[in-house]
Amino acid sequence: MSHSRAILDQRRAGILLHPTSLPGHADHGDFGHEAYRFIEFLAASGITVWQTLPLGPTHEDNSPYQCLSVHAGNPLLISLDWLVDRGWLSAHTLLDEPVNASMRRGCLQIARIGFEANASQNDRYHYDNFVKRSATWLNDYALYSALRQNQGNSHWTDWLPIYRDRQPAALEKACQALSSEIEQVKFEQFVFFTQWSELKTYAHRHQIMIFGDMPIFVAHDSAEVWAHREYFTIDEHGSPEVVAGVPPDYFSETGQRWGNPLYHWERMQAEHFDWWIRRMHTQLTMFDLIRIDHFRGFEACWEIPVSSDTAIGGRWVKAPGEALLATLYKHFDHLPLVAEDLGVITPEVNALRQLFQLPGMKILQFAFDGNANNPYLPHNHERNMVAYTGTHDNDTTLSWYQSLAIDEKTRVNNYLGNTQESMPWALNRCVLASVARLAILPMQDILGLGQGNRMNVPGTVSGNWQWRYQPSQMSTDLPQRLRRMLGLYGRLKD
Repeated sequence: MSHSRAILDQRRAGILLHPTSLPGHADHGDFGHEAYRFIEFLAASGITVWQTLPLGPTHEDNSPYQCLSVHAGNPLLISLDWLVDRGWLSAHTLLDEPVNASMRRGCLQIARIGFEANASQNDRYHYDNFVKRSATWLNDYALYSALRQNQGNSHWTDWLPIYRDRQPAALEKACQALSSEIEQVKFEQFVFFTQWSELKTYAHRHQIMIFGDMPIFVAHDSAEVWAHREYFTIDEHGSPEVVAGVPPDYFSETGQRWGNPLYHWERMQAEHFDWWIRRMHTQLTMFDLIRIDHFRGFEACWEIPVSSDTAIGGRWVKAPGEALLATLYKHFDHLPLVAEDLGVITPEVNALRQLFQLPGMKILQFAFDGNANNPYLPHNHERNMVAYTGTHDNDTTLSWYQSLAIDEKTRVNNYLGNTQESMPWALNRCVLASVARLAILPMQDILGLGQGNRMNVPGTVSGNWQWRYQPSQMSTDLPQRLRRMLGLYGRLKD
């Protein structure tokens, strides 16, 4: 079962950057020109992997780990310039007001009118083909999105009972009454996937692979839970019976209460994990490599009573991870997975990961506790791993280092050979020197950024997912500097 090894076929380096963090004049980054310039920067630097966070449509908190669908893409990532280039949107529309979420949505509605008026026969063929090909998830998602908008963007459990409980006659009427809104959602998904496919093709042309991220759980307020409640731990009115999270750990003294419903694994297994096969199929069309966020949930999930405010009162409940992964590997010729195995990891979780030879993750910021056997220290790494300075959940390496106590700094400095190289480059170099086949650096560490440039603080709900870099932060010699270092540690493509 060495499917994952094919992607870790040689030493490589990657950069972790979510598309919303790309620069530009709009409210956040998207699939526009700056995404193409970023790919060119990666290629010039010798970087061959671009890692993103999940790309699904987010709730109001903008967390890519709690999406409205496990299949759909976030329409707010759509490049408006691309729509202008196609002749579906007037360039004048973009000059009128600043680009924010409501302006983006308005432009997408205008673009659909433009598509219907001006699209070529070829475009219409591709649109019809996309709608047919995606029908197993797109029809539910489009109706869910249209109803959600119709019901004041409220959680589906607060909708009128006829919609909440999916009464067939009510849904049929809704499909007719909301046909324009439903068509809008389908159009946006077509544009999202078309743009993403073009961006991915451009990356491949530059010999860069796209490394995606799949949250193990599904948001309660999502099309999948609304349409398939039989697969989730919710009652007949849609309310959760128990919810997911993690026990107290490095990130939080009270653990994390995520609030996602858990899976009815028995039902999924009885149906030969068909739900998961469909989900994985979508991911494989989008990404060359897929990180399974919270992989340990395939071995056991932390089940929290819905009445509990924190995660402390939870318990571990077994999951059929081995049967699920065996089914997925049997179904797909190539399944390039990476296990996010951070947090409370038991021998059973390690055994499951090793059974399928999945690369795990090693984070250098977790390494320096004074124990020479700490698995995150580079001398304890293995080849079939992905090594990081930090992830989207960590502070930047410079800020992390500056916040350490003097004895902790001394420990880090001693390990790094008391180098004169400044942070974060000393740790960047250390991760690139690791035996791990893939080394990933967050863009913040490439740019040497300190405090105030963090992407996410786990366990908090506001102020996250907003970080962006500015072109002025990128020195002109940065690609050469990276390429030299990658060459030194054997991470340039053969």
